[in-house]
This record gives sequence, structure tokens and C-alpha cells, in this order.
Amino acid sequence: MAFLKSRERTKERFSLLLLDLEEYYFEQHTAYYVTTCSRKDRKVRGSLKVCSRSIIFDPDDHAEPILKIPLRDCKQIEFVARENNPFNDPRPSAILISCVQVIYIKESNIITPYRNERGERKISFQLEVCSKTEDVVQTLLQLHRASCLDKLGDQTAMIAANLQSRLARTSFDKNCFQSVAEKPHMECLVEMVTPLVSNPGHVCITDQNLYFQPLNGYPEQAIQIKLNKVRRIYKRRHGLRPLGLEVFCTENDFCSDIYLKFYNTADRDEIYYYIATFLENHVTEHTAESYMLHWQRGHLSNYEYLLHLNNLADRSCNDLSQYPVFPWVLSDYSSPQLDLTNPDTFRDLSKPVGALNKERLDRLLARYRGMPDPAFMYGSHYSSPGYVLFYLVRVAPEHMLCLQNGRYDHADRMFNSVGETWKNCLEGATDFKELIPEFYGTDSSFLENKLSLDLGRKQNGKSVCDVVLPPWASDSSDFLQKHRTALESQFVSEHLHEWIDLVFGFKQRGSEAVAAHNGKVKP
Repeated sequence: MAFLKSRERTKERFSLLLLDLEEYYFEQHTAYYVTTCSRKDRKVRGSLKVCSRSIIFDPDDHAEPILKIPLRDCKQIEFVARENNPFNDPRPSAILISCVQVIYIKESNIITPYRNERGERKISFQLEVCSKTEDVVQTLLQLHRASCLDKLGDQTAMIAANLQSRLARTSFDKNCFQSVAEKPHMECLVEMVTPLVSNPGHVCITDQNLYFQPLNGYPEQAIQIKLNKVRRIYKRRHGLRPLGLEVFCTENDFCSDIYLKFYNTADRDEIYYYIATFLENHVTEHTAESYMLHWQRGHLSNYEYLLHLNNLADRSCNDLSQYPVFPWVLSDYSSPQLDLTNPDTFRDLSKPVGALNKERLDRLLARYRGMPDPAFMYGSHYSSPGYVLFYLVRVAPEHMLCLQNGRYDHADRMFNSVGETWKNCLEGATDFKELIPEFYGTDSSFLENKLSLDLGRKQNGKSVCDVVLPPWASDSSDFLQKHRTALESQFVSEHLHEWIDLVFGFKQRGSEAVAAHNGKVKP
């Protein structure tokens, strides 16, 4: 899948997806989780992760579960001094945590919903480097105070101040340069963005390379991109602010090599223009108009054209809230044979999903006209993080667990069947979602439960497994091949511009959107 293949740099069980949304991972320490059993201490060696809203312990033994302790659930965090007992071995200094909840993750090293264990208990950790114990306790106490503030805004501000202080005390390590002859141009603070996650650190650009060095050293000490390999760069809006920069080393793939979020627009623009100047002899900058001309002349496929339009519209596989959106192009998911010469096989591309079913549209209009202000016509969007992961849960289960607080959705609400999903998009009162590029790609793994995930049982008693395909598809690869053929068919080529007008063009808002039932409608 697009964002899954982007940067699988580590085989660690720990992932930034184990953090809460908008949480940061600050530092790690080799430590022992100590439990007392039959008057003896049992020690489990692993890595203690200090995060902005939690403490995470990742054992070296993968048979042991990962422990996550939310700081808001901690009653007390104490430094326990070293004990020297003449009759027993000396007991090292420790971190003693009194808490009311522990979350168990990846038990038996299997990706499953998290198990929450509630109840008062004490947990002890001993750092391998004992001299750091007191400092770690002070850090945890500071973060604990932030997590216990009543207002979320105050919590966020205190954590942000802690982050900026850490970043200010560090700088890019120039020992990471690939060549002693490299000339640095600029260094500044950034966050590397991946789906649901932001990782803070330092970016440094030289006359040869772009480097990102994470503050926490995860997933590696430095990420390097050779400037002579870059093919496209885009300014991005991140959180509706002009702070993002995405770098591609490929021409037609929509999976970028790095997505950076800057803390101010000036830094973002300086690096953008530096790379653009460096690349001006290698790369031609394309506009929506130039891509349209290439598409009209047959130099770009429908698939490639849609990818480029998504890129120009600030959509990125690294941002699930702005993930690339593709249309449903077929309306026939029940026939034994797919007839691409029959216009009735295709969806009406001149209408948004919400307007495809006249009976439902009439109900929506009647509801809208009876609403007090602020009134709305559609109660949900055609694309959202939940919809993206609805389609990709079989290949991105950890992303789904991160988004939904450690749980999968109810089995009957999951992506069980292509035909049922299309039917619900036509008839459901709140379901107006479009598709994602994977439906027109070559990797069919998102349709198959290759990880043998336990996704639950439906009300009919059947387990959620592979996605049920239309009768006209012999298997998942055949489904994608025929779906892609439909996208590139003559009918879609002649009408695709109508859908583009709705999603990327002049029918997005205003009177044209009203006329197309693509937005608010006057009573």
C-alpha cells in the first residue's frame, strides 16, 4: 500500500502508532521491568520510552506484551534510591509508578485490540544506567503535571514548550553528512509527517542532500535524500496552515519520500525554493493546466491524471485527512460478467455520491429545508481518515487501532464486501464516501486478510476475513485489473472531467455546487 511501503525502516515492535494522536515520543532508556514473584524479583529487559502523554515499555522478549501507562492515570511517580543491604544483593535505584490503568499491546506478539487492565497497582522500572534514574523521574513528573491539567489547550501548550526546549538544546549532527565536502545551506526545526504521526527533529539541506534527524533517533539516526534524485516537490497545507513540504523521487507514484511540517512558513519556503533552484535544469514544473493538456493528448492515463490532480490539491498519502481520492466508476457489482460496452455499467460521474440515488437525495433535501441554521445537506464527507482505514484495515491494522483507541470497528461495519459497500454508499443516510487509489492499483493485499487478523464476527456468525468480491472477478488481482480497465475505458475518459469538476474544480462551492447538489442547497 502507498503509505505502508513509504518507510518501513525498522523491524522493531515499537511504533509511533502506539502513541495517542498528537503525542510525541521524546527519549528512550534501556531498562528492566521489575515484578516480585515468590519473594524474588523477576526482571524483564527492554526499552523504556518517555512520551508526552504516556510511558511505554517495549520488552526485548517478544513473547512479553508491550506496556503502556497513560500519564493521566498515574497517581504518583517516585524516585526510589539505591538500597544497600548487607545480607542481600544491593537493590538499584528505581522508578516507582502508582497507576490505575495499564494497557497491554501485542500480547504474544500478535496485532490485536489492546487490553486495558484497570485497578490500582505499582510498577517498578530500573534503568540500566542508574545515574539517569533521577533525571528521568523529573522529566516524567513534569509531563505528568501537563497531562493532569484540566484544559486540553493548557496541556498542549505545556507539552509544546517541553518539545521546543528539547529541540533548542540540540542541533543537527553534521557527522551524518555523506561527504566531508558537503556545504550546508540551512538547518531548522521540523516534524516528519507520516499517517497519524508527527516526529520532531532537525532538517539540514546541503548542496548535495536533504537530511532529517529525529530528536528521538527513531526510526534511524538520520534520513537522507539525494537532491539529484528528487523529481517533484510540493508545498502543502498541514492542519490548514501553509507549513508542509513533500518531496518525491518518482514521477508518477503518489507515495512521497518525505513529508515535512515546518514551524513557520518562511523556513518552509526557503528550503522549497532552494531545492527548486537546484532542480530547475532537471525537472519541469507542471500545473493543473499542463497536466490537463497531457491527459487530453493521451500522454497521461486517467489514473496518472487523477494522481497528479490529487497532488496539486494538497492531498497526500502521508496525511489521512487529505488522502488521495478516486471515484467509484462502476455501478455493477452483481453481474456474473462485466460489460464495459454498456453505459449502465458505469456510475453517473456528473453527480456526487450523495445525489446518485434520487429517493435518498429527496429525503436529504427535505431534511435540509427543515433544519435551523447552520444547516447542512450531507452529514459526512467523501473522504476522511476513518474511510481510508475502513478500506485498508487488513494491511494497516495498527493505524486503525491508533485511530480508534486500540479497537477495531464492529465486525458488521467493516469493509466486508465491495458490492455491499457500494450499495450502502447509494442508500445509506450518512455514507457518501468515494474510493482511494488502491482500488485501481496492482497490489491487492488490502482485499485479503493475509495477516490472519482477528477482525471479529458478524451477526450471522461469520468471521471477517477476505473482502467479498463481485461475481465478475475471479480473484482480487482480477478485480483490480478489471477495475483499472474500467477507469481507463472510453466511457470514463469521456466523463471523468465531470467528476473532476465536482471534487477539484468549479463545482466545489458556490452556485455551481448548489446546482449539482454538491453542497448547501437553498430552501
